[in-house]
Amino acid sequence: MPEAPKNIPEYDCCGGSVKIYDKNRKALQFIEEVTSNADEVQKQVLSEILSRSANVEYLQRYGLDGRTDRETFKKVVPVVTYEDLKPDIDRIANGDTSPILCSKPISEFLTSSGTSGGERKLMPTIEEELQRRSLLYSLLMPVMNQFVPGLDKGKGMYFLFIKSEAKTPGGLVARPVLTSYYKSSHFKDRPHDPYTNYTSPNETILCPEPYQSMYSQLLCGLYQNTEVIRVGAVFASGFIRAIKFLEKHWHLLCNDIRTGTIDPKVTDPTVREAVMKFLEPNPKLADFVEAECRKDSWRGIIIRLWPNTKYIDVIVTGTMSQYIPTLDYYSNGLPLVCTMYASSECYFGLNLNPLSEPSDVSYTLIPTMCYYEFLPVNRKNGFTGSFSKPVSIEEKADQDLLDLVDVKLGQEYELVVTTYAGFYRYRVGDILRVAGFKNKSPQFNFVCRKNVVLSIDSDKTDEVELQNAVKNAANHLISFDATLNEYTSSADTSTIPGHYVLYWEISLRGETSIPPSVFEDCCLTVEESLNSVYRQGRVQDKSIGPLEIKIVESGTFDKLMDYALSQGASINQYKAPRCVKYAPIIELLNSRVVANYFSPKGPKWVPGQKQWCT
Repeated sequence: MPEAPKNIPEYDCCGGSVKIYDKNRKALQFIEEVTSNADEVQKQVLSEILSRSANVEYLQRYGLDGRTDRETFKKVVPVVTYEDLKPDIDRIANGDTSPILCSKPISEFLTSSGTSGGERKLMPTIEEELQRRSLLYSLLMPVMNQFVPGLDKGKGMYFLFIKSEAKTPGGLVARPVLTSYYKSSHFKDRPHDPYTNYTSPNETILCPEPYQSMYSQLLCGLYQNTEVIRVGAVFASGFIRAIKFLEKHWHLLCNDIRTGTIDPKVTDPTVREAVMKFLEPNPKLADFVEAECRKDSWRGIIIRLWPNTKYIDVIVTGTMSQYIPTLDYYSNGLPLVCTMYASSECYFGLNLNPLSEPSDVSYTLIPTMCYYEFLPVNRKNGFTGSFSKPVSIEEKADQDLLDLVDVKLGQEYELVVTTYAGFYRYRVGDILRVAGFKNKSPQFNFVCRKNVVLSIDSDKTDEVELQNAVKNAANHLISFDATLNEYTSSADTSTIPGHYVLYWEISLRGETSIPPSVFEDCCLTVEESLNSVYRQGRVQDKSIGPLEIKIVESGTFDKLMDYALSQGASINQYKAPRCVKYAPIIELLNSRVVANYFSPKGPKWVPGQKQWCT
């Protein structure tokens, strides 16, 4: 297998100049080699995973008997979902240290933003996975520097945050994958590298309190505004949330810049110490920031405050595409760059053409990260989902899964992976479309997350969960002799943070009108019924706004069906969509709204409480 490039940059001890050219060359050469020999590398990866896992209980159940060839592996080891592995994961979480899924010790659990039974999934991982994640990170800037040179000459203003963590009954930490990475030595103790030179000190990123972390990172970013040449966050929603935070708190930030002080609400001593190391009174900068923020329009505010910014580095594929118009407004159309494709299960690949339009973004899967397989899928035509594109997905169960180099251009597949950390033929749930090839390694568009109907930030709500939540809420109508006839939903990102909207058509048979407080209780009940990822976003992260119920006129859903039939849907196959994204449909629904109500408070969510499924 081609040797991975070293992650540590080299420096000239005389003068401190960075020898980055050679590092970039080696990184690009590594990509070239592994994509040119993709199938050979994949065979080696599978053989390595299986040889070191020969004593693993899970594989022994299927009689693999230490064999490492691809043919036997595919013949005897089944394709599985999280629910299939849950009993084994529960054993590990409860303290069983025997080699159940992996021969190496499970170092921690990564809590997936996807859910099972309404709670986060636990993804077992091992210490060496941090090295693989660091490898993929080390490839990003050498690729980017081909398209935007000089990225080593300034700083990145990235809004990065940690989230709450807990421990399983067996004592293992359970936390999101990025929290794990930011708290690791790979991130905290990284050597000085011009490509990871951020405006935010580590202490501001590692601050667990959302307001203090956001405020201090923005303060540092504004103070170093002329040094910033790229800005970003993980998700588009997170970056826009930072801009909205600035819109609300710029008076305080300007005062701190002018006086060289920090808002008293920032009480974390490590954060205060880290920021004060370079913060000093700068009235001229404060006047500049204040003048820009006072203007009537915030169009282009990013390039006005950070004039040397070359691009915005955020995920805008999948459900995050809904934020593209807002990003364009605030940036005056700066390039939106999606650099990598990853999940809690494993990091997968990177975008080799980072300046492509968001609709054309494709990710090249790096063959060394894990062993890939692909389950062919069909997406039915018809108005069965979003009204914007077909979403009903059927598997081609009569076909064998395909290897990395055997997928076909233009076809769609569900990603299936075998990882070093103990997942074997595991269905990730992502639907990908083959967009092209880098040498012999395919490049994929991210199409959608299977079964997800609503998402604002890192939350993922599927149709079954939404149905149960709505059913629970509709019970509040019974005492008024009212019933819920029909409903649909949408993710409203016209305000920041975005929020879920439910459109309800109800029948009121009794003579007593339903007071607004009852519908507000319905909103809260829906929120209480949704998974912990959603509730954390509402209560702690403030990344999701209060849920809204819009009551529509009687007959609205008949109008909805009439529209679908006029667009070619079959009356025999039509059913009301549970989520709508197509603008004309949302306009139709909004034109028939007679009342709307919001959740009066946040749902129950306790930091550190068990929020995974075991």
